[in-house]
Amino acid sequence: MSKFNKEELKQKLTPIQYEVTQNNGTERPHYNEFWNHKEEGLYVDIVSGTPLFTSKDKFDSDCGWPSFTKPLGEEEVIEKTDLTHGMRRTEVRSKTADSHLGHVFNDGPGPSGLRYCINSAALKFIPVNELEKEGYGEYKNLFN
Repeated sequence: MSKFNKEELKQKLTPIQYEVTQNNGTERPHYNEFWNHKEEGLYVDIVSGTPLFTSKDKFDSDCGWPSFTKPLGEEEVIEKTDLTHGMRRTEVRSKTADSHLGHVFNDGPGPSGLRYCINSAALKFIPVNELEKEGYGEYKNLFN
């Protein structure tokens, strides 16, 4: 259960951000903000601001959503079995906000072979040159 107030989130988030993070929605492939985003920086949970992924682990999987080989920290990304839509998948959620992020698949590049397929609507991007200003200065060393 999310510790974030649903009514406040409806005011803070766009309709697609709310649908994805709170109702386990999925945005359209290739029609989302970060699917082909190349800038260096940090991807954080749109709800809590908790760092989730970096551009260093982002790759072009040609699936239409941002794809990452691994999360920034294993403790913040929770995996759950998802049996919806007649499929067996592994859902990825943020621990702090309990936001639905996307799914993880076993068809990514080495060495892990994982592809974290994440909805752009669940993410906020912080460019490297704004990390300090946005309160994420401790992550600057990841990009040196």
